[in-house]
Amino acid sequence: GQATLLVLFIPSVDRDSAAIDQDRWVKQALETLGACFGGATAFPKAQGVWRDDSRGGTLVFDEPVIINCYTSEEALEEHVETLRTFLMDMGNHTNQGAVGLVIDRDYLEIEFPLEGNQTKGH
Repeated sequence: GQATLLVLFIPSVDRDSAAIDQDRWVKQALETLGACFGGATAFPKAQGVWRDDSRGGTLVFDEPVIINCYTSEEALEEHVETLRTFLMDMGNHTNQGAVGLVIDRDYLEIEFPLEGNQTKGH
């Protein structure tokens, strides 16, 4: 079958540049991807930067761990909620401005508003 490449970025800092427990999230990402898609590979820390546009374009530098996972579109569709839940959890727990992933050539981003406490309806 066609291999679909899923790429996750596990940050090392939050949007205020404070260190987070990156190892915990790398382990959790690998567990999630392994359970859902059969395997994944985490690479050593990279050098990264993210532009926080809701803060006037402040540049946040970090050392993300990049995780690659080869899967299929069928498996992605089957496990999209599990993946989304993990990304939302990580983004909320580590105070990210956004959490990014790449599926094949599409870069997808889940953005987190500055005020994390907004509720949409009840």
